[in-house]
Amino acid sequence: MRRLGQLVLLWCGLFLLGVLPASAEPGIWDSLFRVKKIRPEEGSPQTSPDSSRDLAVAQALSRAFAAVVKKAAPAVVFIEVEKTVVQKEPHPFPFGPFPFDFFGDDFMRRFFPQIPRKFKQRGAGSGFIVSPEGLIFTNNHVVEGADKVIVKLADGRTFKGKVVGRDPQSDVAVLKIKGHNLPTVPLGDSDKIQVGEWVIAIGNPFGLSHTVTVGVVSAKGRSGLGITDFEDFIQTDAAINPGNSGGPLLNIRGEVIGMNTAIFSRSGGYMGIGFAIPINIVKLVAEQLVEKGKVVRGWLGVVIQDLTPALAQEFGLERTEGALVAEVLKGSPADRAGLRPGDVIVGYEGKPVKNSSELRTFVGLTPPGTTVTLEIRREGKPLELRVTIGEYPREPRISSAAPELEKFLEDLGFKVRELTPEMAQELGYEVRKGVVISAVAPGSPAAFAELRPGLLIEEVNRHRVKSLRDFYEALKISLKTGRVLLLVRDQRFRRFVVLSR
Repeated sequence: MRRLGQLVLLWCGLFLLGVLPASAEPGIWDSLFRVKKIRPEEGSPQTSPDSSRDLAVAQALSRAFAAVVKKAAPAVVFIEVEKTVVQKEPHPFPFGPFPFDFFGDDFMRRFFPQIPRKFKQRGAGSGFIVSPEGLIFTNNHVVEGADKVIVKLADGRTFKGKVVGRDPQSDVAVLKIKGHNLPTVPLGDSDKIQVGEWVIAIGNPFGLSHTVTVGVVSAKGRSGLGITDFEDFIQTDAAINPGNSGGPLLNIRGEVIGMNTAIFSRSGGYMGIGFAIPINIVKLVAEQLVEKGKVVRGWLGVVIQDLTPALAQEFGLERTEGALVAEVLKGSPADRAGLRPGDVIVGYEGKPVKNSSELRTFVGLTPPGTTVTLEIRREGKPLELRVTIGEYPREPRISSAAPELEKFLEDLGFKVRELTPEMAQELGYEVRKGVVISAVAPGSPAAFAELRPGLLIEEVNRHRVKSLRDFYEALKISLKTGRVLLLVRDQRFRRFVVLSR
């Protein structure tokens, strides 16, 4: 028995050492311990040729983004502005703007708000250098009302910026700095971009200098957003946040194809939709600002509106695309060309017109004197008209001395406005024309003279006034003397008041 036990132990030892007879079935070890051997050709971790190519493409795209940023970022600037901001002060009296207010606080707030207080406010935005001479493109809303503009470059240099020109209607502004070896960024052609193309945004969101985000062009030709008067925005999902305004939107070749301007947001931050002004529009506006200091826009002379399904059906159209002419101004370019109310403008110089906002942009960007072709639908029938675009008229100012006169009134501490029939009825005045005091600054000469909102000004420097024009004309002599004689009244009494600055 002992001999038999030794033989069994020997056989088990040989089994464990893997020394079995040739007749032993292979794979017993594997079956016993459930270990699967993998041959080199099965499930190999080696990369296939296709995946290698995909990885190479991804790496090349990544390097392309990095190259664009490396080249363009030095020309992107951080803009700091300091501006004077006015803020309305609450009424100094608990029961209205002055004691024993029998008109009621709601009425006085409606017609006679308090003169706002002034304070300094700092803001920030972005921009990009487009010429070695130091011209910088940015948004108008970044530098509007700025008392001081500071421009900071990526290399640490800081310059004082000068506003060359601003255009609130397109939200474009041009700055200039004086420096040497200034980096620049090339401008592309925004008309050639396609929806789905890669784009790169560089700016200073929340003051975080030279932040880079990447996305695609989500849409083109966005208008009717109410952001600017002339809209033809590029929509992108590249992250844009406060502080990005005025920065460049670049294509994959490193060319600027747009100026980042606005975001759609319900929270104040990025929500996936941003808007950029096409660089072709920026160039047209900037060229005029540099050469003329202002922008001269085209004018058609029509009142237009968007089409609704009901209006489209009424005018015999199958779609709601186009701009419906509601009124043609007499003597305007549209009038001379034979345009009529009820016409629907569906094409402008070969370009389709989607809505009234798009037509307004097309006309505004056309140089005055240019003759264009309008494609219209009149009573459902197609028709073409040739029209020579005019210059957009500007409203005349009340007086050439108005700014100095307003400054004089500001020093005295009061403001005025035209008396309307509605206001006269509320105030209890029998006259229906004139000038009333609309606001008085606390602690000013006007306040010490006990002037208050609601007083009717009958005379200025012994001249009767029945309108704002009369008021300003009579006030001109006060610019030389530094004082003004007023005859004011309320519902019961008249009195003379002399104010000096």
